[in-house]
Amino acid sequence: MGFKDFFSRKKKDKEQVQQEKETLDTGLEKTKESVWSKISHAIAGKSTVDEEVLDNLEEAFITSDVGTDTTLEIIRRLEERVARDKYVGSSELRRLLMDEITQMLEKPEHQDQLEDFEIPERKDPYVIMVVGVNGVGKTTTIGKLAHQYKQSGYKVVLGAADTFRAAAIEQLDIWGQRVGVPVVKQQMGSDPAAVAFDTISSAKAQDADVVIIDTAGRLHNKVGLMNELTKIKNVMKRVVPDAPNEILLVLDGSTGQNAFEQARQFIAATEVNNLAITKLDGTSKGGVVIGISHQFKIPVKYIGLGEKMADLQIFHPAEFVQSLFGDTI
Repeated sequence: MGFKDFFSRKKKDKEQVQQEKETLDTGLEKTKESVWSKISHAIAGKSTVDEEVLDNLEEAFITSDVGTDTTLEIIRRLEERVARDKYVGSSELRRLLMDEITQMLEKPEHQDQLEDFEIPERKDPYVIMVVGVNGVGKTTTIGKLAHQYKQSGYKVVLGAADTFRAAAIEQLDIWGQRVGVPVVKQQMGSDPAAVAFDTISSAKAQDADVVIIDTAGRLHNKVGLMNELTKIKNVMKRVVPDAPNEILLVLDGSTGQNAFEQARQFIAATEVNNLAITKLDGTSKGGVVIGISHQFKIPVKYIGLGEKMADLQIFHPAEFVQSLFGDTI
């Protein structure tokens, strides 16, 4: 294959790291303003963590789209830490909150996650099947993923298996042209599994490294969706036995609690193993990243922070929490 040696990849330079940090900080600015105005108010003038502080923090997190279950877990962990570490002030509370939320996000699954847009060394193409409802930024995310993997030195092929909508095929084709990667497609109404099969066969023949498959996003019939996605997976395995390597669910972070329901529906319909949360820039609802990651026990792998192709980032829990909390409280 055209796979590049993992160890030959150069480390990011300081300028690139700083640019990514600035994109993260800017993308989370409205969420930070919303969450921390509430949390600052919850602890204002308090020198101890009493019942009133905990109640105010609970309200602040719930109204920041973190979700009830995750909020209660944060409060439980905070109570345990305060009892153990003897909390003494607001800056210490900030540190404890950051520690506990980061630990909640850094599940064992993240330990095997590569640091950047990289794939494990393998003989066959690395296959990503992308699912999600229409309008969440699914096709845009695929285009940005293709760009990032291409920038990392990989040969990428896209598959337009959302044959339910002509617009989906056209949009993916446009992204393929923008990024400079081939798109395998058929006519609207074609069998999605056949498109997936052709895409992986073509990728293997081209010695490609990464295959990204778009799928239909309709949810009005969960059984039909489940059957369709299962058929696509089974057909792909005829070419690459362990495909798909990722089933990536794309969620719109700006929809807040609606993203939780979409996650429930798709997780019930297929074996989602990674999440991408988009449209975090310009919204105050970025707390959903914490809640969704914790509640569904599925790692958030990518976050979308803007319109530019480079504005899709690998999700790093500690960096996310640091950006969300900032340097002061």
